[in-house]
Amino acid sequence: MELGVTGSILLAVCVSLVAYFFSWKKKLQSRNLPPGPPTLPLLGTILHMSTTEMPRSLIKLSEKYGPVLTIYIGNEPMVVLVGYDCVKEALLDHSDVFSTRGNTFFAKAMLKDYGVVLSNGERWQQLRRFTLTTMRNFGMGKRGIAERIQEEAQFLVDEFKKNRENVFDPMDLLRLAVSNVICSIVFGERFDYEDEKFTNLLFLLKEILDTIASKWGILLNLFPRTSLYIPGRHQKIFTNFRKVKEFIMESVDHHKKTIDMSCPRDFIDSFLIKMEEDKDKPNTEFHIENLFATVKDLFNAGIETTGSTLKSALLILLKYPDVARKMQEEIDNVIGQSRSPSMEDRIKMPYTDAVIHEIQRFADIVPLGLPHSANKDTVFRGHNIPKDTTVSLLLTSVLKDSKYFKHPENFDPGHFLDENGQFKNNEAFVPFSFGKRNCLGESLAQMEIFIFLTTILQKLHLKTNRALEDIEITPEPGKNGVIVRSYQLYVEPR
Repeated sequence: MELGVTGSILLAVCVSLVAYFFSWKKKLQSRNLPPGPPTLPLLGTILHMSTTEMPRSLIKLSEKYGPVLTIYIGNEPMVVLVGYDCVKEALLDHSDVFSTRGNTFFAKAMLKDYGVVLSNGERWQQLRRFTLTTMRNFGMGKRGIAERIQEEAQFLVDEFKKNRENVFDPMDLLRLAVSNVICSIVFGERFDYEDEKFTNLLFLLKEILDTIASKWGILLNLFPRTSLYIPGRHQKIFTNFRKVKEFIMESVDHHKKTIDMSCPRDFIDSFLIKMEEDKDKPNTEFHIENLFATVKDLFNAGIETTGSTLKSALLILLKYPDVARKMQEEIDNVIGQSRSPSMEDRIKMPYTDAVIHEIQRFADIVPLGLPHSANKDTVFRGHNIPKDTTVSLLLTSVLKDSKYFKHPENFDPGHFLDENGQFKNNEAFVPFSFGKRNCLGESLAQMEIFIFLTTILQKLHLKTNRALEDIEITPEPGKNGVIVRSYQLYVEPR
């Protein structure tokens, strides 16, 4: 009797699973999404992709299924767009459909759709408009952003010199310098490179990025609710995030106590003033949750991507010392040694301009881009994409599109030089994405990369103890293409 009951239960479970599978399969087919690899319930298409080299595996899948394909993260579909022509068509020609930010674990669980990067609708429009205006007006009669970057670049060079001829990893110093630019905008002050709270904040942010770039980041998106309770390295994201929030909110509290409503010192002051102005508006987006999330967004956008680009730049110049030497010759001819580089110099420096463009293209710091979604049912390139479907615009496939770059997998400044050695633009150069959701910190990042890099080369020779053929400039393997390899260098004053 007992065995009979057990057998009946097992049979019922099997029948239920079979019924669920066919029901799930029928639902899948009814969506009529773009083609893609076979999918399984709960697992999605994970068996056909690499969780540690996802950008590369998606490009490989596109060779079979075309530039518009579908993968599944768990049971949720994601349409992937590959190549410049396809991505451009989506973001520019169909911007009314694809300019919505896609849902992510981080947006929902950590920021609850607050902030300027991962929000949508009226919230996104108001916060983006306010943030851009505040950034443009930064200084408010005081020093401008460019002057602060020039000053920080000199601090950075001095720190490099302290190592004398000892080899060192430049990444921590680069992140400190770049972070201080954002800190001057957000908090109204820079921090000493030895400041313990400041260095700890950057460590916490780095750990969050490293974890998201690993297979644990895939786990969070596969099983966003379950992973909250599963032990593992991904739990660092939650603990670190809480500590970052404590740091930011401590500064916000200090600003509240010391603010002069008639003379804002920085971004936080400006936001607090706007909160006071809108305090009687029932649907205002200017409240404490959006203040924290927007500051967090500015840190993410302004530290990791720019710092990693500069780290990649120095590694590439170690690999190609002739490129560094030609840049230094141009710096000497245009700028000299008596003043700091400025953005006005860039137009007079075609070779340096080309090298910096190629560094940004080759570094490919955000290969997957940030997710978008379709805000209505649409047909794109003959494929049905239902409303609310997540859409990934694969930026690495744009920056390394062989139709637009002759040697996409190689570092080649010639991609941005004409036959006369003058700078030439390339429409597929979109490291900050493009369209309505392009990176709002693009102009700041471009300014930092140019001034920091030219100041370093103006004052220092970059040296390595390694043979040039042993220097590897591709990203760290197993990190989804977003982590620059670790390396060491030493410098000699010029």
